[in-house]
Amino acid sequence: MPRPLMVAVGVLLGSEALLAQGQLSDAVKSFVRVDAPLVALEHVRVIDGTGAPPAEDQTVVIQNGRIRALGLSASTAVPEGAKALDLSGYTVIPGLVGMHDHLFYPSPHVGSHVPPVYTELAYSAPRLYLAGGVTSLRTTGSIEPYTDLSLKKLIDSGLAPGPKIHVTGPYLEGAGSFTPNLHELTGPDDARKTVEYWAEEGVTSFKVYMHITRAELSAVIEAAHRRGLKVTGHLCSIGFREAAALGIDDLEHALLVDTEFVSGKPPDTCPPQADRNQALASLDVEGQPAGDDPRIDRASRGRHLDAARL
Repeated sequence: MPRPLMVAVGVLLGSEALLAQGQLSDAVKSFVRVDAPLVALEHVRVIDGTGAPPAEDQTVVIQNGRIRALGLSASTAVPEGAKALDLSGYTVIPGLVGMHDHLFYPSPHVGSHVPPVYTELAYSAPRLYLAGGVTSLRTTGSIEPYTDLSLKKLIDSGLAPGPKIHVTGPYLEGAGSFTPNLHELTGPDDARKTVEYWAEEGVTSFKVYMHITRAELSAVIEAAHRRGLKVTGHLCSIGFREAAALGIDDLEHALLVDTEFVSGKPPDTCPPQADRNQALASLDVEGQPAGDDPRIDRASRGRHLDAARL
């Protein structure tokens, strides 16, 4: 049975010039199988991610973290001085890009009288993502944004193992958060200042959350776009059409969190979960009003998912 080689190659490619310069820490070196600046992966199956059929018996030549040559092993020369690896039976794929990958996990929930709390996994999360073949990720909401930013610096400098991280700022939540981990915005001015502060600190995107108001979302979008940064959302208080009209760049979790189908929903209010469930259960995803909505991916329609809240 073919074995995937995505992790070893992912670490190698992710390290880029640091490998050639020997600047990796001992902790990172333990995850790197080959530390030569010029490597040839011979006799591998290649799945390139474009949808093309797998290519058999290929040689991939990697120099200083970049692919220099790729082709049939019989006709692709291995450069002089390259570290050649016979990897017959292995499959090489591109590193996976995670578009919604958190660096935290729920702490044990001790009872309904105590709100849930989320704990940063700065040590284990990057290693687990890398083990799964993820070589680049977007955090899509941070519980500890300073930790995420510091972790990114450690990885980029070769001091810690992990994927390339694109850090999203802290959750931009309105009044009514279900967890004490999140700051509750006090209005549009607070929303704007929060975006401006974390943009200066180095985050590259923002995520709005379930109880944000339209005025706060508008302030977030305006402040982020002024700096060329994107805004996504796990919404509830605001429907998808409202958010799109305000200029949001992305929407997470698809139809499951779109509350515009809840009858009688007050503006800027997240309806109870029971009302949301009932609205989705009775919605004809192939008919009106969902059927003519070009923003809804038909592949996601009718899909029932007990998704994580964040």
